[in-house]
Amino acid sequence: MILEIEKVKNVWSDVKDILSVPHTEKQYKKLLKILDLLIDEIGNNEKHPLAPLMETIGNLIEEYENDHFIQPNAEPLQVLRFLMDEHNFTQKDLSELGSQGVVSEILSGKRELNVRQIKALAEKFKVSPSVFI
Repeated sequence: MILEIEKVKNVWSDVKDILSVPHTEKQYKKLLKILDLLIDEIGNNEKHPLAPLMETIGNLIEEYENDHFIQPNAEPLQVLRFLMDEHNFTQKDLSELGSQGVVSEILSGKRELNVRQIKALAEKFKVSPSVFI
């Protein structure tokens, strides 16, 4: 156990900014950018060597959001429908999700959002990807 702590101590200064709970908006935004890069790299590949890092950073972001933002107590589909209503969007306004058939399946609950779609929705609505997970 002591050996593992020594190993961490040797690299901590290099990784502490991405492995610590963010306490400022600047730190939070930095972690969001890193998470976006990891999502692009890893996608849905749970066996990717960086998948645990992506999960850890996601948890750190969630911790910050739970303390600083009101989190919707709703399912991802309900959040999507709410945001669509707020922006007066129709199914046609969600072309980044895929074809109209794909969008229809998502909105009817027949298909779940994938990582790419979650990222696109987060960017479109200027919200954290976590609201769609």
